[in-house]
Amino acid sequence: MKLFRFPVLGILMLAFSPMITPCSAVLKLASPFTDHAVLQRDLAVPVWGWDDRPGATVTLSYRGQKKETRVNQSGVWRIDLDAMPASAEGADLVITGSSSVTLHDVVVGEVWLASGQSNMEWTLNNSRGYTEEKTKPANSLIRELHVEQTGADLPATTVPNLGWRTASVETIGRFSAVGYFFAQAVAQKLNIPVGIIHASWGGTAIESWIPEGVLAQTRAWRTLEPQWREAQKVFPQKSAAQPALEAAWQKAQEDFKTKGTPITLEWPRPPMGPGSGFAPSRLFNGMIAPFAPYALRGALWYQGESNVGRHDEYRELLSALIDSWRAAWPHGDFPFLVVQLPNFTDNKPAGRAWAQLRETQAHVVQHTPATALAVMIDGDEPDKLHPTNKRPVGERLAAIALHRVYNQRTTVWSGPQLQAFAREKANLHVRFAYADGLLSNSPEISGFEIAGADQIFHAATAKIIGVTVVVSSPAVTSPVAIRYAYTNAAPGSLANAAGLPAAPFRTDDWE
Repeated sequence: MKLFRFPVLGILMLAFSPMITPCSAVLKLASPFTDHAVLQRDLAVPVWGWDDRPGATVTLSYRGQKKETRVNQSGVWRIDLDAMPASAEGADLVITGSSSVTLHDVVVGEVWLASGQSNMEWTLNNSRGYTEEKTKPANSLIRELHVEQTGADLPATTVPNLGWRTASVETIGRFSAVGYFFAQAVAQKLNIPVGIIHASWGGTAIESWIPEGVLAQTRAWRTLEPQWREAQKVFPQKSAAQPALEAAWQKAQEDFKTKGTPITLEWPRPPMGPGSGFAPSRLFNGMIAPFAPYALRGALWYQGESNVGRHDEYRELLSALIDSWRAAWPHGDFPFLVVQLPNFTDNKPAGRAWAQLRETQAHVVQHTPATALAVMIDGDEPDKLHPTNKRPVGERLAAIALHRVYNQRTTVWSGPQLQAFAREKANLHVRFAYADGLLSNSPEISGFEIAGADQIFHAATAKIIGVTVVVSSPAVTSPVAIRYAYTNAAPGSLANAAGLPAAPFRTDDWE
C-alpha cells in the first residue's frame, strides 16, 4: 500500500461519501442494513445503498414512515428516516427500487461502535462467565454486528460481516465479550435494545485505524513513514519466518501453563506489508469507513497494547483517531469511551512502559471533550496479555455510559481520582474525588511511591482518613512527588465503596 498525503478534509469526504461502488445487484443496501438491525433512537437515521438504474425512484417504509428519493448518476441513493423513540418490537423495513428488499425484525435503540485490538476482539466463549451466560434465555435486546477483518488500500463502501444477530445460546459465543457485557448492562438498565457494531483486530497498532490524510498530518508520521517503507522491503522474509515464530510463542505459552517456565519471547507481531491489515490506515479504510454515516450513540475503544513503548506518539495518535472518527459522523463530539490498559507484568512487573501508555490514555481523555476512561488496574490476571475476565470491562464502560450519556445519576461511574495533594512535614496528604467509602482491598495499602528532590522513588506506607490518604516513607524526609500504581503490574489496592479502583497517577514529570 502506498500512502498519499491527502488534505484532511479531502480524505474524510472520500472516506465517508459512498459515491462509487460496483453495483452487482439491482438494488443493494450498505453493510449495516441486515435483518435484526438496531437503528439509533432519537436521531435521524440515514439508510443508503446502490441501484443500477440512475434516476430510478427508491422508496422506504418503516414504522409508519414512508420516504422516497432518486438514485443519483453514480448509482447511489440515501434516505433519512425521522428520529424515532426506542422500540424493542421488531418491524419490517422495506426498500423498493429496481427491486425490493425487506429487512425483518428491525428495532430501535442504542448503537455503539466497539473497536480496538485483541482484548476487544476476545470472544465470550473464551471468557470467564460464558458458562453462566449460556444458561440465560435468548435476549433480543442485545444484538451484535460482527465485522469481518478486512483491510483496504482506500476507504471501502462495503465490508463483509455476519449481519446483525440477537443474543442466544447459539450466537453469544462469538460476540465480543466486552461488547456483550456492555450491552447487557445498558439494556438491563434502560430496557431498550442495544446494538454493538464490533470491528476489531488483534495485534493491531492504532495507526492502522486512522485515515490516511489525517495520519499523514501528524508529527508521528515522520517516524512511522520510514518504518512503513522499511517494513515493505522486508515483508517477504518476515512473512516466511512468521509461522516458526508463532509456533515458538505457542510452545512458550504452553510451557508457562504446564511447567511455570517464564516466557522470555516477545509476542511475534505479524509483519506489516502490502495487503496486511497491520499497515497504516488499512483497517480504518476496510472496517470503519463503510459504516459512516450509520446513526450511532458513541464508540468503545480498547487498544494500546501494540503501542506500548511508543507512548509519546500515542498521545497524538489517539487524539487524531478520536477527532477523525467524529468528523466522519454527523453527530459532533459523540461519546468516546476508552479502556485503560490493565495491569500486566510484561515479564517486567516493575517496568514503566505499560504505566506510561496508561498515563497517555488518561491525558488524552482529560483533554478531549465527551470522553471517559474505564480504569482496569485491579485485574486479577496480571500474567495474561488477554485477561479472561471481561465482565468488569464491559460493566465499567456501561457505568460510564449510564451516568454520563444516559443521565442515570445513581450509577457510580468512576473510582477514586487524584484531586489534590499537599506536604505536611514528612507526609504527603493525597485527596481523592469519587472516593465515597475509600478503602483498601488488601490488608496493606499498596502501590504508593514518594520521592524527594533527588528524584529517587521509595515504596511508601499509607493510611486512609476519609477521602484522603496520608503517605510517607522513612527514606524520604522531605517528599515532593508521589506516584500511585505507576508500574506495569501495578499493585494498587485503593477503591471506593462501589468497588471501582483508584486511577493510576503521578505528580512528577521526570523520566
